[in-house]
Parts: sequence; structure tokens; C-alpha cells
Amino acid sequence: MNKTLIIGASGQIGKMTTELLLKNEQNVVALVRDKSKLSDLESPFLNIVEQDLEGDFSNALSGCDQVIFAAGSGGNTGDDKTVLIDLWAATKAANYAKEHNIQHFIMVSSIGAEDPDSITGDLKPYLVAKHMADQYLINSGLNYTIVRPGALTNDKASLEVTTERPKDRDKAKISRENVANGLLHIATNSPSSSRIFELFDGDKPVKAAVK
Repeated sequence: MNKTLIIGASGQIGKMTTELLLKNEQNVVALVRDKSKLSDLESPFLNIVEQDLEGDFSNALSGCDQVIFAAGSGGNTGDDKTVLIDLWAATKAANYAKEHNIQHFIMVSSIGAEDPDSITGDLKPYLVAKHMADQYLINSGLNYTIVRPGALTNDKASLEVTTERPKDRDKAKISRENVANGLLHIATNSPSSSRIFELFDGDKPVKAAVK
């Protein structure tokens, strides 16, 4: 059975994904800065590692088969944390993954990361960081899946999504729970070839949309 490291397991999507994997009796290593944020999770399949992503967290990958990078600096931090977490920690994670012969690296990116210059405003530094982290992973030689969700909402999971970007910009969104369910399917059905896709709320079951 695979052992999955979730980087950023105390974040909203990270924790939802952790819970889903545990419910499916998947071995999970949850990497967090503060393990008290996972104090409500109990499972024989769970191992919590408490480390700061701004430091060396390479030992967290020991014994793991795949990685889900779901960490983010958060909307209330400055551009400095965006660089240190969304870019630098992500590139370090890719380097550590190569050192530990990780079979599959799943990156939670963002819509717009493919072309940050198409965006203006406060979101651009974040998308630049995501773009550069994605490119680093693409060029790393690792087997990867890069998921670029639309605008995130707190709606309940419909378990129906699409990888086709809606023509109506207001519909280019997805619930965090739907993202987590997409990550569950990817993590338990590791592809043999690398791929990149966007993900939105839609009308197809997760398993059909995220093949």
C-alpha cells in the first residue's frame, strides 16, 4: 500500500484530503508546522510530522511513495511568505522527492498559473510563485500531476467536477471539498504519465472527470 506525504496537511484542502485518505485506509504522513491543528484526527494509518517548511523537511519523505503539496502561504501574509512557501518550499519538496525516489508528486497549483502576465492586481505575485513552482516540477524528471483549481469556495462537495474551463468566468470556481475528492482519486489511482489539468465544479463524477 502507498504511503502519501501531505505537505500542508493542516490547511483547508490539505486537511480534507488527509481525512479522505484516512477514511480509505491509506497510509498518510501529515506534515504540519503545528500538530495541534490535527488533534481531532485519530487513525492507525496516520503519522504526523511537525516541521517548518522554511527549514529542512527532507526527512518527512522517508518511506513515502508519493507527495501531495497542498501548502500555501495564505491570503493574510505578504509576498515574502508567498515566495518562501508557495515557491521555495515547493521546489525544495521536488528536490527531496527526487532524493527519496518518490513515484508520484501531486502539486496543488491554481488557475492562472499558466500565464501570470494575464492577471493584474494583488494576486499576480502568488500566480508567479505557482507558475515557477509548477515549471520546476515539470523540469524535475519526476512523475507528476499538477492540479489547477478554479476560484475556491466553501460549498459542500457535489462530487461532480469538470476539467474544462467554463466560458462564464463567474462559474470558474470549485469547492475545496471537491478539490480534496479529486486529490483522493488521483492519489489512489496514480497515473503512469505526467499531466496538468484545471479543475472546476461541473457535471461529471470525480472518477470520470479525473481519469
